[in-house]
Amino acid sequence: MPHNNPQVLVEVCVDSVASALAAERGGAARVELCSSLIEGGITPSAGLIEMTRAAVSVALHVMIRPRAGDFYYDGEEFEIMQRDIALAQRLGANGVVFGILDVEGNVDIARTRQLVDLARPLAVTFHRAFDMTADLFRALDDVCAAGVDRVLTSGGEPTSPQGRETILQLVKQARGRIVIMPGSGIQPENARSLVDQTGATEVHVGLRSAIPSPMLHRNPRVAMGSVEGREYQRFVVLEEQVRKLCSALTHER
Repeated sequence: MPHNNPQVLVEVCVDSVASALAAERGGAARVELCSSLIEGGITPSAGLIEMTRAAVSVALHVMIRPRAGDFYYDGEEFEIMQRDIALAQRLGANGVVFGILDVEGNVDIARTRQLVDLARPLAVTFHRAFDMTADLFRALDDVCAAGVDRVLTSGGEPTSPQGRETILQLVKQARGRIVIMPGSGIQPENARSLVDQTGATEVHVGLRSAIPSPMLHRNPRVAMGSVEGREYQRFVVLEEQVRKLCSALTHER
């Protein structure tokens, strides 16, 4: 049985300087910086990386994903990823986060290794493209072979609590070669039990809360994005939610 580990690293996914600051104040040890979280996260701009790095002292990992959608990338997209990794290095990131698959749903080992080598000495996380692979246990050995430091996964299920049995098996299979970091659906109410049952030493959380736009004038007839009405709603990380989750993970029951 996995044993309780009160020292659990909390990574918070953020898409703004304000959310990064809230995560740090709430006790998070690391932030993953993305843009367009409504689409699962894509590479943030140079300006956002630079300002976030200046604002927080916790570890900063930058999403490297040139577009939304699947994780099979053509040559131009792969070149964009390489350039964005180099940019993240120059702007002071501590790590990068990416995932590349082939058309059969396997980890693209060769190109993953190429990006890992380019990223060093930064830390490398293989994101939830892992959950889209044809075989999670084969994929785990593949990302290990590519030299990745950690895998973000929900165990192939919509949320980590749903995938906890698979996450436990992945932790066992990893044998300390790589960090298995559960993500998706983790809240203050279920974080402790998930960690206790899987043996995970790191968790990835969103903890986003919807807040209304301050706009006084509104045009309800026009939608600027793919989801109608989202122009007048924002999502932010609240410091108290991060603190509540960190507190739940710090104290054993």
